[in-house]
Amino acid sequence: MKSIDLLIKAKDIEEMEGDERVHFLNSNAQRTRKSIGDKAGLSKIGVHIIYVEPGKDTTEYHKHYHEEECIYVLSGKGTLIIEGENFLFEKGDFVGFPADTAAHALKNTGTEMLVCLVMGQRLEQDVADYPNKNKRLYRNNSKWDLVDMKNILDPRNT
Repeated sequence: MKSIDLLIKAKDIEEMEGDERVHFLNSNAQRTRKSIGDKAGLSKIGVHIIYVEPGKDTTEYHKHYHEEECIYVLSGKGTLIIEGENFLFEKGDFVGFPADTAAHALKNTGTEMLVCLVMGQRLEQDVADYPNKNKRLYRNNSKWDLVDMKNILDPRNT
C-alpha cells in the first residue's frame, strides 16, 4: 500500500458515498455510515463517520463482552444511554466503552443531524447482549448466532 493510500483528505471524505444502515433488532436505528477506516485499509478496527437524523437511534441498546468501542460527537446532540441512565451527549463529547463494561445506546434527540466518529475493535469472536430485546449474539468470524436469553444455560445452576 502506498503512503498516499493511507491518507484520506477531508475533501475525499466529504465526497464519499455513505451506506444506509438499519440495525437488525431496531428499525428506528437508521444511520448513514462512511467507513473511513476501511478506505485506509484498517482491518482490526472499524472507524466510521455516522450521520443520524433527528428522532433516530444509532443502534440497539447493547453491551459487548470482548470488543471495545468509542464515540466522539462531531456535530449535533443526542441522548446517550449508559446502563439505563440518560446523559446529554453533544459536539465535542467523547465516550469510551472498554470490553465488558456497560450497555449503551445513542439517540438523536436534537433538531439537527447528529454526526459522530465511531470506532470499535473487529475481533474474530465477540458476544453482545441486547438487554431490551432479551437477546444474546455470539459472533465467530462471519457466523452469527442470536439466541433468546431464556435459552442460555448457566453452568452454575446445572
